[in-house]
Amino acid sequence: MDIGVLLPTGTAQWGTTEDPRALVAFGRSAEQAGFSSLFVNDSLLTPRVEALTMLAALASATETVTLGTAALLPFLRRPVQAAQALASLDLLSGGRLTVAVGAGFPGRFGRPLYTLSEVPWERRFARLDETVALWRALWTGADSFHGEILRYDDLPPATRPCRPGGPPIWLGGATPAALARTGRMYDGWLPYPPDPADYASGLLRIRSAAADAHRRAEDITPALFVSLRLDDDPAAGHRALDDYARATYGMPLEDLRRIQAVVTGSADEVLDQLTRYATAGARHLVVRLGALGRSAQQDQLERLADLIPALRERARTRT
Repeated sequence: MDIGVLLPTGTAQWGTTEDPRALVAFGRSAEQAGFSSLFVNDSLLTPRVEALTMLAALASATETVTLGTAALLPFLRRPVQAAQALASLDLLSGGRLTVAVGAGFPGRFGRPLYTLSEVPWERRFARLDETVALWRALWTGADSFHGEILRYDDLPPATRPCRPGGPPIWLGGATPAALARTGRMYDGWLPYPPDPADYASGLLRIRSAAADAHRRAEDITPALFVSLRLDDDPAAGHRALDDYARATYGMPLEDLRRIQAVVTGSADEVLDQLTRYATAGARHLVVRLGALGRSAQQDQLERLADLIPALRERARTRT
């Protein structure tokens, strides 16, 4: 079991008065505490440190942790330029990059970004898949690419990533179409289902699609994006997570729980809830710490770090 943490790169989580350069130290402390990975998210809707810029800063400040996006929105960037940036990050990190991607959400969390990027909302999933296929083609030396949406006759020589073929690319999402696409062409799955049973059934569908595409199930990393709050006082933990949900999404905690995996409680309660996802098949957790401000984030990081050995042992016994 790999346990990673999502860095609080947004000012809503980190705070407008804090020095964002301390995020690099936060990442180093997570690595030293035993976390397997550091992830960042991607948006233009709220002020934040840009995702690939943050990962570039972490590449030289860390040594062993996986550096990832959760999730990168490729439509925000020109496809060929994004391939260059990702290959460069993989090189600078010594092959530690993982790229989880998404096509954006319906409603206010997605469509305005397409408008800002001057990219059509229609056929966004096909555009995403073609963008990933273009990246992989560039990383293996292609000089042209002809998809239904993206077409290039004369591609320049591309920067080659550290690893042949490029970094692993995961897909976020749990619709039937997303599950099928993950099984057919992606290297990992990063959903956030509120119910572990839905995670288990989704993973089965991915593995079935992989088998149909003559791919090995073990070549697809089953990951989970989960918001977490450790607190021995249930009422205080609920209030803190509610504050976090409102600051991050503009919605109360009850609404967030309906659409995303959220775990909270004492150390034993959190272990039990995360173990349910491990039993369902999750093998890489990307944990968003439900806390506002640097000191509160650091406190949650340290408390979660104390649970890493027990969580890995529980996952091992359920494999």
